[in-house]
Amino acid sequence: MIRIKEAVVVEGKYDKIKLSSLLEGTIVATDGFGIFRDREKMAYLRRLAEKQGLLVLTDSDGAGFLIRGKIASAIPASQLKHAYIPDVPGKERRKAAPSKAGTLGVEGMDLNTLREAVLRAGATILEDTEERAAPQKREKSEEKLSKADLFALGLSGGPDSAGKRKALQKRLGLPEHLSAGGLLQALNALYGKQEFLELLEQPEEGGSEG
Repeated sequence: MIRIKEAVVVEGKYDKIKLSSLLEGTIVATDGFGIFRDREKMAYLRRLAEKQGLLVLTDSDGAGFLIRGKIASAIPASQLKHAYIPDVPGKERRKAAPSKAGTLGVEGMDLNTLREAVLRAGATILEDTEERAAPQKREKSEEKLSKADLFALGLSGGPDSAGKRKALQKRLGLPEHLSAGGLLQALNALYGKQEFLELLEQPEEGGSEG
């Protein structure tokens, strides 16, 4: 497992599951062409790009490049890195037939190929559990929120925790349909633990103190 600074953008949930076997960090799925109409998710990607940078890893077919182009048109080039997978003929096991292009997507790639693609794109390595990362690429990470923190804050596993998450996500300008795990990932990508706790103590805009 390796941990990188940049948030990684993939096309679908199966790509995200596959990449989670390799990377520890923020992985966001565009839901295919859903990114073309999902303003909340695009706004989320912009915030991630500003905070930590984005690494785009889509399939090598035409659809993948359209999605890559959409993201590139909305995010400054200085905040983007692009990772590419090779054209490998075949189909994923879960699919009854190959894709229109007849090649494997991100979910069908072996982990070594994905690892090489991410590193070749210039990802900033924070930690590598298999081999020590180059010192010049290491960066000190801030303390992160945990699942226990969300529980203690009433944002998971408690009465109306879903409603509290939804209100918080609206307040912070995050996508509405985030699970507790998705919210935790987003908060750790955008805020340090102390920064987030201090933010919670601030009165909401338009609210009144006392």
